[in-house]
Amino acid sequence: MPTYSSEDLRIGTPMPSFRLMSVCGEVYDSEQFRGKPLVVVFLCGHCPYVQAVEERYLALARAYIPKGINWVGIAANDPSLHPDEDSPEALCRRYHEKAYPFPILFDETQVVAKAFQAVCTPEFFVYDAQGGLYYHGRLDDNWKDPKQVSREELKEALEALLGGKPAPSPQYPAMGCSIKWRTPAA
Repeated sequence: MPTYSSEDLRIGTPMPSFRLMSVCGEVYDSEQFRGKPLVVVFLCGHCPYVQAVEERYLALARAYIPKGINWVGIAANDPSLHPDEDSPEALCRRYHEKAYPFPILFDETQVVAKAFQAVCTPEFFVYDAQGGLYYHGRLDDNWKDPKQVSREELKEALEALLGGKPAPSPQYPAMGCSIKWRTPAA
């Protein structure tokens, strides 16, 4: 059963700060992404929803990074549940195999995912150049079949942001696999 993202995030909510290691070993700080619009996508390796839309969001990133929009992926799943697909090593391999044009960061403590109020994969957050939430939701209106997509909501939001327009409304929640939270230590 799919999980849906939170709908209670207000437009303009400040982006949470973070300092995380990428799945391939580099450190990234949220301050590196200030001053330009930023797409944050919560993702993982095992989720069929992520796998179904991965090529679409990678194509979108490749098209919009040159237009001045930064992108970053954040993997927050407990890797012990799907080590062959969600571990940093597995995600680093995927990063190289798929030629990701943006870093995938590993949120080992899951503190960052909680600060964003992320609940599923894939889940997209778009922040304006001042770090205020502009868009939160899904990639498009048909995760399963790219030929059946009639609304590319993330792309439309990016175009509106670049055009200086107000945040799109309505915004539809992301749908995907729930983030696999760590079990608290006893």
